[in-house]
Amino acid sequence: SLLQLKLWNKYRVSNIPSLIFIDASSGKVVCRNGLLVIRDDPEGLEFPWGPKPFSEVVAGPLLRNNGQTLDSNALEGSHVGVYFSAHWCPPCRSLTRVLVESYRKIKEAGQKFEILFVSADRSEDSFKQYFSEMPWVAVPYADEARRSRLNRLYGIQGIPTLIVLDAKGEVITRQGRVEVLNDVECREFPWHPKPVLELTDSNAVQLNEGPCLVLFVDSEDDGESEAAKQLIQPIAEKIIAKYKAKEEEA
Repeated sequence: SLLQLKLWNKYRVSNIPSLIFIDASSGKVVCRNGLLVIRDDPEGLEFPWGPKPFSEVVAGPLLRNNGQTLDSNALEGSHVGVYFSAHWCPPCRSLTRVLVESYRKIKEAGQKFEILFVSADRSEDSFKQYFSEMPWVAVPYADEARRSRLNRLYGIQGIPTLIVLDAKGEVITRQGRVEVLNDVECREFPWHPKPVLELTDSNAVQLNEGPCLVLFVDSEDDGESEAAKQLIQPIAEKIIAKYKAKEEEA
């Protein structure tokens, strides 16, 4: 029915089963990953499962691949890429190769940036093998509860996913993967979302995430695509501002 379709679109459901908790008084999403919640908290001790700050969910020791540990509060004051990935997943491995270079470029440019690897590997050994290629920090593989809480916090539905946070731990973009692949020189870091994007192979994934307006222009004439962009830019900005005021994702 039309109502069902509206609900699927409203909550951007891309796979089933999907369980989403909503605050009845405001209609706001409390938690996207309800299935993980009831698996992790079958007694309902953490009810009502509302979003917690990143600093609280990540709290605890983090690893470097040389075996050193550091406390999660070392991330404070930096932009953080929360990287959900696993060695068994080929797109993850190819993104990791690009991301290692991006990480170096951003650090060399003097930016405060850290990446936190949240593993979905199937064993401690494959985690160690994969993590040995990474110059950043990771949640210890054995700390399954913390890895699961981070998955829940960001409603992760597939890997690789790179969530970019500002220095306060607020989400800048959930599309870190697309941004890294589209901006190899990292000129746009920390990749604040643009109201209007040029459609490419790597960002087409966003067409699955909600209603989109796609404007086709004659690519032979560069001036035309720029004029088209200027036509829809103010409209897009207005829509984004409207949703931001409601504290909802556009």
